[in-house]
Amino acid sequence: MSTTDRTDNRTEATAHVRARDRTRDQPQSQMRVYVYGIGRDDGTLAPLAGPGGGVDGHDVRLVAEGGLVALVSDVPAAAFGEEPLRRRLEHLPGLEELARAHHAVVDAAFARTAVLPLRLATVYSDVEGVTGMLLAHRGGFTDMLTWLDGHVELGVKVFVDPAASPPAPEHRAAHGSGPTSPGRAYLQQRRRQRRGTEDLYRAAEEVRGQVTRAVLETARASVAHRTQQGELSGERGMNVANHAYLVPANAEARFRAEVEAAGSGVAGVRVEVTGPWAPYSFASPVTEGGEGGTAPR
Repeated sequence: MSTTDRTDNRTEATAHVRARDRTRDQPQSQMRVYVYGIGRDDGTLAPLAGPGGGVDGHDVRLVAEGGLVALVSDVPAAAFGEEPLRRRLEHLPGLEELARAHHAVVDAAFARTAVLPLRLATVYSDVEGVTGMLLAHRGGFTDMLTWLDGHVELGVKVFVDPAASPPAPEHRAAHGSGPTSPGRAYLQQRRRQRRGTEDLYRAAEEVRGQVTRAVLETARASVAHRTQQGELSGERGMNVANHAYLVPANAEARFRAEVEAAGSGVAGVRVEVTGPWAPYSFASPVTEGGEGGTAPR
């Protein structure tokens, strides 16, 4: 790590301490409660409570009710009220910073025990709203935690990369072999490209189906997400399938091998396995009473 990096880290840490100090001085009416996720009130998550570590460097603490705990941070309404939060979620750098901090807390909890991640930017007006949510959904949350115990989320994405696929075969005319005009040659080339692209997408759909069938016995559940394009994808090629699977943690290697076997050998089609993640796709986020919220994926 360079001297510049260490200086930047110290500056960032100092800013976070100052942010926490300002937060403690805020009247309760000017505060909100940011919620990361929910676990059991059995002491397992207690070590996560402490200075910093939360969104914008705010402290993380636990709110307990009905045998459950919520991982939360007290945050200023000026930054986490409905309107400022909406502006932040529409600004990609601000969204990425918030998502990294949110996921860091959830991942730390998930490394210790089963956890139900809540939606990114789930904010309650006060702690009573959080305890009310825990009580109102206690049975469902408890059942979900039991169901998710010992499982991880793995993502499977299928990409199409036309530049990596072989060109469609060129068909010669049935009669004559004379020169072809530039216009006719251009149209023939476009038709070959179109046929090649159509064949590639059909092949990608076949690969997607093969992967789905291959992991049928290994995965406990699956969810189909919207495909990711442009900046959200961060990958070359076109994302044509984006699925999440709930997999026993001890079967992760088997799942990856099954996906690799089912998705290999097709030029221009690439299959990627991501994770393991906390089970965002298989928890049921509750945002009743919250001022904000957007799916983290």
